[in-house]
Amino acid sequence: MKNKFLLLILISIAILNCENDDESDSGIITIPERDRAEQQIEDNNLLLEYFDTHYYNSSELAGIANPKIGDIIISEDPTDISGNPNTLLSTSGVLSTRTINYEETDYTYYILNLSEGGGDETPHFCDNIRTNYSGNFTDGEVFDSTVNPITVDLLNFIKGWQIVIPEFKTAESFTVNTDGTIDYINSGLGVMFMPSGLGYFSTPPPGISLYTNLIFKFELLETTLNDHDGDNVFTFIEDLNGDLDLTNEDTDDDTFLNAFDSDDDGDGVPTINEDLEDMDLIVDADGDGDPTNDKQGDGDPTNDDTDGDGIPNYLDTDDSETNDN
Repeated sequence: MKNKFLLLILISIAILNCENDDESDSGIITIPERDRAEQQIEDNNLLLEYFDTHYYNSSELAGIANPKIGDIIISEDPTDISGNPNTLLSTSGVLSTRTINYEETDYTYYILNLSEGGGDETPHFCDNIRTNYSGNFTDGEVFDSTVNPITVDLLNFIKGWQIVIPEFKTAESFTVNTDGTIDYINSGLGVMFMPSGLGYFSTPPPGISLYTNLIFKFELLETTLNDHDGDNVFTFIEDLNGDLDLTNEDTDDDTFLNAFDSDDDGDGVPTINEDLEDMDLIVDADGDGDPTNDKQGDGDPTNDDTDGDGIPNYLDTDDSETNDN
């Protein structure tokens, strides 16, 4: 509600100042976006101040066999409800400190790793995950949370999620209860502390103010690989330079990003049809009497390179062979 009132005030000011030099044709003032580097300095200082005054219930968590996000308590209280000591977040070794260059700005973010997760799978930045989470501001107010586990595409989440979640593994196992609910055992469990630049920065959704640091408690339960354009090349492979950014990958410069382009090299042959290798050497699919030369594909277009130049066919305009017999 507070943010709605703030929005009304800002609109009123914009209308009253319609003669301002910065006004648009609509009469609403355009507020310049803050400098990302300067905002990051401010955001990081606020996070460091938060770590100096807030504790997490380490003693209590140590006594829980399979903790969940609801068991994690971060507060300004140095002891838990039983009088056992909590741990100050700024204590050396408690938080993992990470840095990343994003939007031409160096960002520092922090992770409280409570359980890496006992499973065998680790998601990529663009995969689907099944998760429980709770998001809050540094004042403790919860702005978003799940009631039951949900499956989401990490590409639909803020950048912070895309770089933190791949540091964790999925649950070790799960059991299905008689009521249909599922209990996950030893899931990835942690808390991420994000500067606004790895969150919503200057374009937050309703309920979140501009340039707000965010805190997320999360459980990583399951993950599945994504293939957003259905071309048999997993989306994480479409990140050719490995910079965790799909927006700069457009091999044929047709404005369709590789991850969402069914013909990455623009040679007229869909990527899925540039998968030539045949793993079935018994069935003669093309009926030419030779079952070893059928271009049926092995389900992976990335390992076909007809001219041997080191560039797979689906990214090479010089190779336009097709398995579409």
